[in-house]
Amino acid sequence: MPLAEFPAIAALPPLRETIAAHGLSARKSLGQNFLLDLNVTRRIARAAGPFDGVSVLEIGPGPGGLTRALLAEGAGHVVAVEKDRRCIAALGELAAVADGRLEIVEADALAVDPGQWSGDTGRLRVVANLPYNIATALLVHWLDDVGIFDRLVLMFQKEVADRMAAGPGSRRYGRLSVAVQWRCDVQRLFDLPPQVFVPQPAVRSSVVMLTPRSATLGAADPGLFGEVASAAFGQRRKMLRSALGALFACPDAALERCGIVRDARAENLEVEAFSALARVLEEERAAQ
Repeated sequence: MPLAEFPAIAALPPLRETIAAHGLSARKSLGQNFLLDLNVTRRIARAAGPFDGVSVLEIGPGPGGLTRALLAEGAGHVVAVEKDRRCIAALGELAAVADGRLEIVEADALAVDPGQWSGDTGRLRVVANLPYNIATALLVHWLDDVGIFDRLVLMFQKEVADRMAAGPGSRRYGRLSVAVQWRCDVQRLFDLPPQVFVPQPAVRSSVVMLTPRSATLGAADPGLFGEVASAAFGQRRKMLRSALGALFACPDAALERCGIVRDARAENLEVEAFSALARVLEEERAAQ
């Protein structure tokens, strides 16, 4: 949809002028790297759409570059959660021409319940250039109740995206890989160079789409699943029968019940194997 169809948004000052007018120098303490290239922000917004029947949650909008793109792509309700008070006035200028489609919330994203913005449809989609300093923590926080989202289109440091998408046998495969893939389908969309950000980060970034699964990869208690994955990858150089020694009365027996070879290591297991181990652990504890 051409930006010309939203003349009030198209008429806004360039983002660099908005940043200068409001003194919005990016702060490292807040993990800020602003996206000013409107071609990039539109690319992200298009990848996240269409937005019919969904509310969109954006975390860390900063001066509103991606926010403008989401509105220009037809998002009917965007909730922009911003911790940095300096950005609120700049976002307010955008809200003033957004015909009621933009809601600004001044808050710490780690301290809010996103479910409150699912709207009448009950469908909430997250689209965000996440602040680097909270991106992983925020994702892990959301995973506990990921079913409230229909989709998450998020930007991470490329190294984090690599870990999320890694499969068994990869050196990047670890706790984050297992935690995300247990609950979501992971799709790498595209990478972005440092040059599209202000200031330029020292790393490349990746846009990732996470689609929550209708059921986890293997039934298991989430807490026990997490315990098993943490223990297994906490000592990833050890064989599982050693790494899981503190959890299971007899790790060899637990591995055998799950069809896992005795000399296996965490990095070699499919996600479903961690579910199987969690179920065995649940049975052991219930019998105590």
